[in-house]
Amino acid sequence: MTPTASQGFVSLVGAGPGDRTLLTLAAAERLKAADLVLYDALVSPEVIAIASRAQCFSVGKRAGRRSVPQDTIIRVMIRAARRGRHVVRLKGGDPFVLGRGGEEGLALRAAGIPFEVVQGVSAAIAAPALAGIPVTHRGVASGFVVVSGHDEASYEPILESLAPASATVVVMMGLGRRRAIAGCLLDRGWAPDTSAAIVSAAATPAAHTWTGTLEQLAQAASPHPQGVTGTIVIGAVVDLATVLASPPATDTARAAEGKG
Repeated sequence: MTPTASQGFVSLVGAGPGDRTLLTLAAAERLKAADLVLYDALVSPEVIAIASRAQCFSVGKRAGRRSVPQDTIIRVMIRAARRGRHVVRLKGGDPFVLGRGGEEGLALRAAGIPFEVVQGVSAAIAAPALAGIPVTHRGVASGFVVVSGHDEASYEPILESLAPASATVVVMMGLGRRRAIAGCLLDRGWAPDTSAAIVSAAATPAAHTWTGTLEQLAQAASPHPQGVTGTIVIGAVVDLATVLASPPATDTARAAEGKG
């Protein structure tokens, strides 16, 4: 189902990892047509600016800060849609990847509100890729696992089920619990020198990547300032970043190295 001018409608839209150019065409179209936009904390101002005719309100959730309760967000969406408005619920990444899109879709369905899901590029894949880290690579990792790091009960059963180095581990919202996450894998038998990375503020001018080992990840010192979001990547694929994130060699440089 797609929105029409004659009825209220909700679009659950993925904003991607941050860069405006990584929006899908469908996402940009929904933003241009929106009457009301409820956006998450990590959505960039450049993306929000596309919704030039809409009322835009931040409803994002950030660790340790006051935020709009989820049931309030749902009530606002339902009320606005019943008044005939086109509502865009704008989420970082993809609505169905640790974004509560499923919860909101179920609530809208129960209320009889027509809605759609507009997929976005998930930061779980995009953040590592922007740092030159493929989450899978032939001969290195044939699969990857994405977990939420905000709560031990969420990630521990999954991490404990993984055989050491059997897959790339991607942790979202886990910087504050990186020591416990690293400790969980070390206790499971993962090698202390397993490569690890933290990609922060991916797809923004402030992007930065820390690389080290699983053992170093478990240490107390934080590689990033308080409040900066980041994606943790654990596995041998991290080693590819030094090659894939580097600019290609020029013909002159290759000739100087004797490779031309």
